[in-house]
Amino acid sequence: MRKKLMAALLLSGFISAGWAQQTPSFEIEAWVTEPDRSVLFQQQTEKIPFSSTPQGRRTGSTIVIDEQHAMQSVDGFGYALTGGSAELMMLMTPAARTALLQDLFSTKGNHIGVSYIRLTIGASDLNSFVFSYNDLKAGETDVNLNKFDLAQDKKDVIPVMKEILSINPDIQILASPWSPPTWMKTNDKVKAGGLKPEYYEVYARYFIKYIQAMKAEGIEIDAITIQNEPLNANNTPSMRMSAQEQGEFIKKYLGPQLAKANLKTKIVLFDHNLDRPDYALAILNDPEVNPYVDGSGFHHYGGDMSAMTVVHNAFPDKHLYFTEQMITERPGSPNIAIAAQVKRMIIDVTRNWSRNVILWNFAADPLNDPHTDDGGCSMCQGAVTIDGDKVTNNLAYYVIAHASKFIRPGSVRIGSTNAGDMTVALTTDEERREVTRVATFNNMDVLPNVAYKTPEGKTVLVVANTSFNTQGFRIQYKGQYANIRLNPGAVGTYVW
Repeated sequence: MRKKLMAALLLSGFISAGWAQQTPSFEIEAWVTEPDRSVLFQQQTEKIPFSSTPQGRRTGSTIVIDEQHAMQSVDGFGYALTGGSAELMMLMTPAARTALLQDLFSTKGNHIGVSYIRLTIGASDLNSFVFSYNDLKAGETDVNLNKFDLAQDKKDVIPVMKEILSINPDIQILASPWSPPTWMKTNDKVKAGGLKPEYYEVYARYFIKYIQAMKAEGIEIDAITIQNEPLNANNTPSMRMSAQEQGEFIKKYLGPQLAKANLKTKIVLFDHNLDRPDYALAILNDPEVNPYVDGSGFHHYGGDMSAMTVVHNAFPDKHLYFTEQMITERPGSPNIAIAAQVKRMIIDVTRNWSRNVILWNFAADPLNDPHTDDGGCSMCQGAVTIDGDKVTNNLAYYVIAHASKFIRPGSVRIGSTNAGDMTVALTTDEERREVTRVATFNNMDVLPNVAYKTPEGKTVLVVANTSFNTQGFRIQYKGQYANIRLNPGAVGTYVW
């Protein structure tokens, strides 16, 4: 069906030249990253003109933009603000920290306009040490949660979040736990174990208290996941939670508790790898759970991106979120593998219906610290490396930048030619000039791309040249054409 639609789209594009004179002229603003680091998300000095007729010899493929084919809206692009990231930021001088946060969250000038944050509910494996908001001595319990306290977050995460909100008050925030307090767990340990059934109701109130306590600090939690990586018990902290357990927890405890507290915070399922879409599908298939759930979250440490489309096709009324992925590079490398990661993290993720992209994580120091022992990630490089007041931008910084600065929240993904779409070519018959011949073929050579229409009415196209050759391609939009060349391994964000 999709290929038939694109075939019709391309045909309409070819025959639109007759009315192109009535359409307005456009110029494209280009922001490019070159793999040799000579250009890193840099605005090009010359704008690229559209023309009412194709100019020059056609080389490469044509990317046809179809703004009538609207798909999912965007919530944002960003990173996880772990406790370790916030800890490093709080050790900076105020002026240096403000400069870093302005660069990350402002859209002015060359700033990249990060628009989505993931917080951890308690500690993650990228904290200096493990804590929850209700830590007790061995053998103690606190079923009324009288000792619930955000004390640790008030030292780092909360002050950093307040400064971020002063730059972007509308930023979207998702929050995820790595483990409940140990006294709620079957093994009484921060690593592995499960949630004791007798504490399901208490743990639901723990979520409610967190959301309300953060709101009291001026921080609105837009969505929560129930458990980070519920099938992974190797992190410190971590906890296993089966699909059946998660469904039970939502429908009998957390969903009703959120409704009772009149909280609008969304529930996002799963929060683990794309090789297990069955986890989310099984929960969504439960009619008692489904009404409480906004959508499902995925990571890409396993599986294929198309799993999100499988979930979308099964439950098109539920949203998809990409909640975590670590991408790293060798410090000091002369090259940056930008094209492959933009294709994977920006183009493939959003073409498979995700409303957001969150990378793991904001910041680490030159040794990839801090992290916990016995299951903390020792290879997790931040989007930026913080060494005192010195900040180095890494691969993850530029991957998100190519989307976040211009594809703002509320933008809508629109149709653009994809590899495998049917292309229609019209030619004049050599013997009978009054006859038009039609040929169709699979457009397999088109560069990976994704397109959006922004709330301000602009069009944004992200293109990655994952080939080993310089590629020329043509953008076709409303009967007008623009020719562009992109070096091998380069990425371009095109705005008009």
